[in-house]
Parts: sequence; structure tokens; C-alpha cells
Amino acid sequence: MSPSQRLASAINARPGELAAALCGFALFFCLFAGYFMLRPIREAMGILGGVENLQWLFSATFLAMLVTVPLFAWVNSRVPRRRYLDWVYGFFALNLVGFAALFQACESVWGGRVFYVWISVYNLFVVSVAWSLMADVFDTLQARRLFPFIAAGASCGGLAGPALGALLVAPLGQGGLTLLAAGLLAVTLLAKHYLMAWRETRGAGRPGAPPSESPARPVLGNPFSGILLVLRSPYLLAVGAFVILLATASTFLYFEQARLVAASFPERAAQIRVFSLLDFAVQALSLAAQLFIAGRLAERHGPRVLLAGVPALVCLGFLALALAPTFTVLAVVMVLRRVGEYAFVRPGREMLFAPLDAHSKYKAKNFIDTVVYRAGDALSAWAKALLDGLGAGVLLAALAGAGCAALWGALGWYLGGRQPTRPAADAPRA
Repeated sequence: MSPSQRLASAINARPGELAAALCGFALFFCLFAGYFMLRPIREAMGILGGVENLQWLFSATFLAMLVTVPLFAWVNSRVPRRRYLDWVYGFFALNLVGFAALFQACESVWGGRVFYVWISVYNLFVVSVAWSLMADVFDTLQARRLFPFIAAGASCGGLAGPALGALLVAPLGQGGLTLLAAGLLAVTLLAKHYLMAWRETRGAGRPGAPPSESPARPVLGNPFSGILLVLRSPYLLAVGAFVILLATASTFLYFEQARLVAASFPERAAQIRVFSLLDFAVQALSLAAQLFIAGRLAERHGPRVLLAGVPALVCLGFLALALAPTFTVLAVVMVLRRVGEYAFVRPGREMLFAPLDAHSKYKAKNFIDTVVYRAGDALSAWAKALLDGLGAGVLLAALAGAGCAALWGALGWYLGGRQPTRPAADAPRA
């Protein structure tokens, strides 16, 4: 058996799929390496603006999403699907160049807040569009086998990003890191062009595959057709509720992390080191799970086990935090939640879209991944601030988080067992 055949066997790739799987892996590697170079800067800037003001930043991010999503939906209805990623990533690369110039010129609290909000929009949007591409390129059975490996590219990028950031922040500064992230974003477009060509010969558009729309045409509809698709489909509404519960559990833990890091590590340099170490641990563990566990679980049991298992563990983690509200316990639970999301929940969630039509993959999915997710962020941020205002400490917030995680797991179990088996089964077009 040749080395390429051994590698294909290791990642559950069938003949002719290895190159596309590696290309998808490389796309997510570049995307996440660039983002995770910038993430520690974002976290430190969030603390610089005041931990007590984080809920305002979350609300501003949600409002920014409300403006951004219809604009990109309008673009999506005007340009062919095969060119949509070029427009989106080109726009964000230019934004990164602008922020690099801003960082070189000055550094201020308000500039940090703008960057915090912008990158919170950026990271969800570019990842959502990348997964829309994957759901478009691969059919349902290919997605089950290959998505966990492709997601491992994100973990490898998440490992390389913090390491590159720590090594290069001194010689390049924040502006230089931002330019490097823009360059990596541009590289992902090369991978996209290969994947779209492969789709027509061996992927979802190959002869004999289940019917699918041609990527040479735009995804027609108005700027608000994504929300209309979600409101008309019980299946997509359930996916949206799943995302809101995911965001709620994540936000509760994020606020506790910010509070405990600010209290335990008052210096900004120490905060960046702590965030970088946490990111490194998360990506290393996620990579191991993606390469050796998630794909085989999905192939044998479908997405249900991926979508329900992690919330159950997070629920137990919240209960542990209620009993022992320390930074060490919080760090363990935070790592557990993020590893579970990257290695299991995210690939499982993307499998839910593989059988759907292009409108659902691009417009409804983008609405759920961005507006719905950030709405969950904003609402849970204010709920967390309210719970903190009651003076009950971590206990009440941890118990509320445990309840949300339990509901999250139940809904994941339901969705995993109800996955559609044909395009647009539950998603009528706008």
C-alpha cells in the first residue's frame, strides 16, 4: 500500500477523495492560523475596555451582524456561487489591511473596541462561508467521512496561529500580524478554486451524484431570504435553537474566564500569554479528537453522538464550577467546551446542512451561524450581567449554564436523529 493510500485509509477517504480532503484541510488551516494570531489581541482589547463593558461589545457585535448579513446575502444573490467566497474574503482581507494601518498609527480604547466587534463579526462570517463551501462541494456520505478531518485543519491552524503570534508579535507588532492574517486569508482562495473544480468531477456535482444546483449560478433571493427560510422550516428553527443554546453556554463560560483572568493576571502581557496557552491546549486536544475519534464516531453512529455528547459533558462542567469556582476548574471546563465544539459539535452541525439545497447551505446557514449566534451571545451576555447583579456569585450563573447545556444536549440528540436524507427536505425556498 502506497503512502497516499495509507493516508486516505487513515482519514476515511475513498479513492479520488484524498486531494480534496487535504485541500479542505489546508483551507481551514490558513483561515484559523490567521484568526488565532489575532484572537489573543482581541481578548486583551476586550479586557482593556473593561470586563464590566463586555455585554455592550456583544450587543454591538450583534447589531453589526444585522447590518452585515443582508449586505452579503445581496452579494450572494448577484454573483455565482463559485465566486462568492472571492468577494467575501477579498472584502475582509482589505479590512485587515486597514486595521494594520490603524495599529501602526495609534492604539486607543475605542480603536480596540472597534477591532473587538469587527473580528467577532469576521471570525463567524469567514468560517460560516467556508463550511457553506464544504457542504456544497461534498455530498452527505462524503461529509460524514471527511468533515472531521477537514475540521482538523482548523485545529492545526489554531495551533500554529498562537505559536506564530507569540514568535512574531515582537518583530512585527500587532499591525504586522494583521497583515500576515490578510495574506493567509488570500491563500484560502487558491484552495477554494481547486475544490470547486473537483466538485464537478468527484464531489456533489459528479455524474450520478444526487441532484444539486450548479455553482455557476447565484443563490437567488432577497437580502432577507435567509431568515424567511429559517422561519418556514421546523428543521432549521431547531438548528437555530441549538446554536442559541450553544452560544449561551459559551458566553457564560467566556464571561467567567474574562473575570477570573482579569483578577488572577492583572498585566496585559500575562493575559495574552494565558489566552495563548488556553488556545494552544484547545487546538492540540481538538486535533487528536478530530483525527482519531470524531470521524469514526460519525461514520458508525451519525451526527447524533457528536451533537449530544459534548453538551452533556459541559453540563457536568458547569455543576463542577458551581461547587468549586476557581480559575483551574474554569480553565478545564472552558477547554472541554471548546475542544468538544471544534472536534465534535461543529463537524456534526455542518453535516446537518449537507443534504439541503443551496439556499439553505448559503443563506439560511449564514443567518444561523452569524445573526442567530450573535443574538444568542448578546442575550446571554445581558442575562449573565443580570445574574451577576443579583450578587449570587458564580453559583447561580453556573446552575443556569448547566440547565442551558442540558437543553442543548437534548436538542442535539433530536436533530442528530432527524437529519434529512434528501435536498431541501425541510427547507422551502424563499
